[in-house]
Amino acid sequence: MAATRSAHAVWNGDLLAGNGVVSATTSKAFNDLSVSWKARTEEPGGSTSPEELVAAAHASCFSMALSAGLGDGGTPPTKLEVDATVTFEQVDGNWRVVSSALKVLGTVPGLDAAGFQSAAQAAKDGCPISQMMTGNVTLSVEATLA
Repeated sequence: MAATRSAHAVWNGDLLAGNGVVSATTSKAFNDLSVSWKARTEEPGGSTSPEELVAAAHASCFSMALSAGLGDGGTPPTKLEVDATVTFEQVDGNWRVVSSALKVLGTVPGLDAAGFQSAAQAAKDGCPISQMMTGNVTLSVEATLA
């Protein structure tokens, strides 16, 4: 059975002076988050951006994939703290997402640093959000045990 999720956005005005909002219509977890071009390319100023939302998706997807992989390997984590940094920049005069860099700090009893790094690489390659980005952006992961 497929799972579908939806969001809704409203934009007002032109790109540079305009603004909008984005809402989670399936979960209703957030409503009317402010978005603007200035927040996207300069300072956030209390607004979010598509790239920040992608970073949140990547961090949460990766944490689930890593937890599953570690559990399947017999060393379930006690805690995983994941940061994702998505970079949006101009390339050949056009704006595009160029990378998503993951950093994970894990508490995993019974696992050494090499095993954790291996599991993190596998999770980076296997998580559905990473798979969606593969071939389109540079993906990386830095894994450290607590």
